[in-house]
Amino acid sequence: MMGNTFAKAAAIDFVIQWILWAIASYFKTEKFHDLAGSGTFLFLAYQRLQWGQTYFTRQKATTGLAMTWAARIGLFRFVQGLKDGEDSRLKGVKDKPMRFWFSWTMQGIWVFVTLLPLLVLNNREEDCPLTTWDYVGWGLWGLGFVFETVADYQKSVFKSNPDNAGKFITSGLWSISRSPAYFGELCMWLGILITSSSVVTSFKENVLVISPLFLSFLLLLAQEKQQGTQYGTDPKFANYVKQTARLLPYVW
Repeated sequence: MMGNTFAKAAAIDFVIQWILWAIASYFKTEKFHDLAGSGTFLFLAYQRLQWGQTYFTRQKATTGLAMTWAARIGLFRFVQGLKDGEDSRLKGVKDKPMRFWFSWTMQGIWVFVTLLPLLVLNNREEDCPLTTWDYVGWGLWGLGFVFETVADYQKSVFKSNPDNAGKFITSGLWSISRSPAYFGELCMWLGILITSSSVVTSFKENVLVISPLFLSFLLLLAQEKQQGTQYGTDPKFANYVKQTARLLPYVW
C-alpha cells in the first residue's frame, strides 16, 4: 500500500512540474517557479491526509506544521523574486527549454523528498497516544520556523538597501551563524523526525523520514560553495568565516 501511495504522489508531483515547465518555457518566465514547488507540496500534503483518512492528532498537527513551512517559504521566495526582478539561480536557463526542464524536474525531486516524512507518517492506520517526544518535536519545529523566518527577513532587509550591494550580511542571526536559515530548516525537519519516531519503527521508514535533513545539508553545502565563489577573495569574508559558527550558533 505504501508503495502505491509513493508512486501516486510522485506521478502527480512530476506531472504538475512538467506541465508548469511547459507554460513557463513558452512564456520564458521563472516568476512562479518557487511558488509552484511549494504549491505542489501543499496540495500533496493535504491529499495524503485525504487518501489515508488518518485524521489523528499527530498526523494532522505534523502535516499542518509542514504545510505552514511550505506556504511561508514559497510565498517569501515568490515575493523576493518579484523584488529582485530575476532569479539568479535560473538566469540564462529559461531561454533553454531542456535546461529549464531540468530545473523543474529537480524541483519535483525536492518536493517528493521533503514530502516523504508525511507520506510515511500518514501511512500509519493506528492512532497511537501522544508522548512527550511529540511535544519536544513540535517545540523544536517551532524554534526552527522562527529561526528561518527571522533569518530570511533580516537578509531580505539587508539586500533591499542599495548601500549593501555586493556585500554579505553579518548582522542579526547572521552574526551567530553563517547559515541561520538552514539551521532553522534542519531544526524543523529534526522536530518532525522526533515526532514521527513515536509511530515509525522500521529502519526503512526512519531513513525516509530523515531524508529532508540530508537534502537540507546538501543545500547548505551548495550555499557555502556559492558564497566562497562570490566572496572568497574578500579578507572580511575570510574573517567572518573564521569567527562565525558554520551552522549551529556559537558551536559549529
